[in-house]
Amino acid sequence: MSPRLRLVLAVAALAAPPAVSAAEVAPAPRADPANAIAAIIDRHLLADWEARGIRPAARTDDAEFVRRAYLDLIGRAPRAPETRDFLDDTDPNKRAALVDRLLTLPAHAGHFAAVTRAAWLPQTTSNFQLAGAGVQFETWLRARYRENTPADEVARRVLTVPFAVNAQNPMFRFVQPTGTDPDAANLVGFYQANEARPENLGSAVSRLFVGVRLECAQCHDHPFARYTREQFWEFAAFFAEASPLPAAAPSFVGPLPPQGRKNRITIANTQKQVVAKFFDGTSPEWTDDRTPRQELADWLTRPENPYFAQNAVNRMWAHFFGIGILDPVDEPGDNNPPSHPALLEELGRAFVGAKFDNRALVRGITRSRAYQLSSKTTHPSQSDPRRFARMSLKGLTPAQLFDSMVAATGHREPGLMRQNQFNFNAQPGNPRSAFLNRFASNERATEANTTILQALMLMNGQFVTDVTSIEKGEVLGAIAEMPGWDSRQRVTALFLNAFARNPSPEELEKFASYVDRGGPSGDPKKALADVFWVLLNSPEFLFNH
Repeated sequence: MSPRLRLVLAVAALAAPPAVSAAEVAPAPRADPANAIAAIIDRHLLADWEARGIRPAARTDDAEFVRRAYLDLIGRAPRAPETRDFLDDTDPNKRAALVDRLLTLPAHAGHFAAVTRAAWLPQTTSNFQLAGAGVQFETWLRARYRENTPADEVARRVLTVPFAVNAQNPMFRFVQPTGTDPDAANLVGFYQANEARPENLGSAVSRLFVGVRLECAQCHDHPFARYTREQFWEFAAFFAEASPLPAAAPSFVGPLPPQGRKNRITIANTQKQVVAKFFDGTSPEWTDDRTPRQELADWLTRPENPYFAQNAVNRMWAHFFGIGILDPVDEPGDNNPPSHPALLEELGRAFVGAKFDNRALVRGITRSRAYQLSSKTTHPSQSDPRRFARMSLKGLTPAQLFDSMVAATGHREPGLMRQNQFNFNAQPGNPRSAFLNRFASNERATEANTTILQALMLMNGQFVTDVTSIEKGEVLGAIAEMPGWDSRQRVTALFLNAFARNPSPEELEKFASYVDRGGPSGDPKKALADVFWVLLNSPEFLFNH
């Protein structure tokens, strides 16, 4: 080889790019959106606390966290073995791991489906004619939460389901599914519950998916906001196909534009017609092959639309904290600004970036410092619940209360398999149905109070009497009969079942000595039953904290 050729080859070797391994060209792992969401929350709240001189509460201990997480994520408190497993776990990331596990349980899908159905279709719990529609809709929601269907897809499916309306009966408009959508039979319950009336559907959709209570402008312009009566009916017109205009006028008027009988509506008690228009004042490009509801679904769920994402984030926030960043959650306006507007906006964008993944949002909220703060007030600056410097106390819903009692006491409904004890559809006459009826309330979770009748049911009702008796209470009976245990071990077991924590030294001494004395009857087993009754009737059991 000539010297010149050697020189050329040497220069070429120097100019060639270095060899790259497969590991070096592999795409970087996608950042966890939950961690990004938690960081957003922590950054905004910390800045707010520092600016206001707020000293946040201490980080909650593991016992308080495990009970809070179970109640928020699957709708019941943990059983004693579940509590012990968590408390004994030494993994520093066990809180995030617990949330991840709970999100995959069928009970999570059941709990969130029930909560969503109650918020979206409250009529189905008060009107027996709509009860079946509520059950079907909740069944569909349960499958969506189980599959972790993105929130925008859930809204789109609800808004675009094909249906037909039989309005021959003026008192009851019958809605039936059409087409080949296999889920249509479950989804038409949303339209049935709203009587298939455009004004009802527009009100529900604006409140649930946009986060605006437009119905206040149904009869007149809103007195405290910029919403007008015409704006209300323009939004309702997206559902005008449920009550279409009469057939086209004589030919000399000319043909109606695309969707002309489906996208316009007559304002009640007037002769004025309006065409469907989005809440932001824009209008679709109308075509014959796309219905008004499809246009509405596209506008609502597009990434650049802030209404849907921020509303979804705010409702999820209210579920975990008991109060929304914007609260009430569907009444924005000058007289009701968000407590942290920049936080709400950034969380909305993060939710869009996570492709509307509900589980990512839940993971992010529960990993935040604010969610893991204690509910115990340690400084006067924590008094305002809208600063989220400590966790607010939340009264248990009727379902949470009953299912937590089942978890604590081992109660079994006759004729039901053990794995079906939680979140089954209540049947008239059984204890769960009685609880749901007696404890039904429209109060917000952070303002819930126990009425006299509810307190009497807890103290003297047959269900509580049975589960706190040695003879009928499964868990209590097992604890009372456990060989080799002394009173202190039995009391500790009761605390784990009722409160998901061990008793303090003072509590242990107080209750164990009461059991040793046998209480007023001199019977240690009856005294143990007294202790269990006291725990189940205490505020610590009745609240999520």
